[in-house]
Amino acid sequence: MEPHDYVTVLRETAHRLQPELVRLRRDLHAYPETGLDLPRTQAAVIESIDGLGLEVSRGAGLTSVTAVLRGGRPGPAVLLRADMDALPQTEATGLDYASRTPGAMHACGHDLHTAALVGAAHTLAEHRDLLAGDVVFMFQPGEEGWDGAARMIDEGVLDAAGSRVRAAYGLHVRSYGTARGVFRSRPGALMGGVDAFTVTVHGAGGHASMPHLADDPIPVAAQIITSIPPMLTRRFDALDPVVVTVTSVRAGSGANTIPERAELTGTIRTFSEANRPRVRAELTSLCESAAMATGTTAEVTYTDGYPVTVNDPDEYEFAAAVVRDALGPDRFKPMATPIAAAEDFSRVLNQVPGCYLHLGASAADDPVTAATNHSPYAVFDDSVLADASFVLAELARRALDRLAAS
Repeated sequence: MEPHDYVTVLRETAHRLQPELVRLRRDLHAYPETGLDLPRTQAAVIESIDGLGLEVSRGAGLTSVTAVLRGGRPGPAVLLRADMDALPQTEATGLDYASRTPGAMHACGHDLHTAALVGAAHTLAEHRDLLAGDVVFMFQPGEEGWDGAARMIDEGVLDAAGSRVRAAYGLHVRSYGTARGVFRSRPGALMGGVDAFTVTVHGAGGHASMPHLADDPIPVAAQIITSIPPMLTRRFDALDPVVVTVTSVRAGSGANTIPERAELTGTIRTFSEANRPRVRAELTSLCESAAMATGTTAEVTYTDGYPVTVNDPDEYEFAAAVVRDALGPDRFKPMATPIAAAEDFSRVLNQVPGCYLHLGASAADDPVTAATNHSPYAVFDDSVLADASFVLAELARRALDRLAAS
């Protein structure tokens, strides 16, 4: 069989699976689970890959699924990943397969990721004789703030084939902004790193009629909020941006009482690891200086989040070439800039060279005006599933060929 025939065979196989992938995706969508404990989702994945001859294992500290496909020829191993968890919010789409789990919704498209990876597993298992090595399928819970990728790495997913995987690939669907069926990515920083912060301003409470006898923390909190944007523009290079967003403010309980404390919480988004410690230092200095000038004190704490998602430049060029060759040049468009949302696939890419792709899956005629990922109105078009499965499978096949020849 000629190499160009492999593309046709894998694509035809993936497209033959489309009805089953849609059924699986819509079942997952109707019964979403959040966090690290996804027993129903885990069971659905295991059932969907049963009989493929994979070496399947479950996570010990989380409901992950790791499946290893042994190729027809000996060689290295590569990894394909899908996250499986939903978001803790109420769906408002009105779809006939909308969430039946109160307060949970697949608003970020992880149900499509899971179904697409199942499709890739079926496609590659059917044609394992084409593989010069092994494929690790990483079905991961807990992407939405639970750091499930780090937990799976700790449990050995990168070495599940018996040796460290040599490359890793994944994709993320978008309900907005990108034309349906178009893959996008960029070399280097693709998605931002994220950390959370809490600022607590401690003052002295009192009567609202006598603010001169109190140390009011509320004006200090307000000053901090309004001082963050100019601090960023004066301390950080605009070509290596930092995004700091205050997302909650809590202070006081009555109209005639000055509270003793005010609390701000928010997130920091960076696109280089060098800026992560710098922005913490600058934000802490800003808060402490604002408090010192008013007789209050400011306590700043940080919670580590996900690092920057960085595509290996060579792996990016490889992935872009695979999509263009397999689907056509119009199906891949480079991204000019990264996006500030964070992703724990960054944990994998910190240890293994690879590439993360975005895929347009908007159900709207105009994706520019469509509801965004994480919106309760986000709707994803599952017609993209076959091509998503095919691209994942073809990335794995070609990566193994390339690595085996190196």
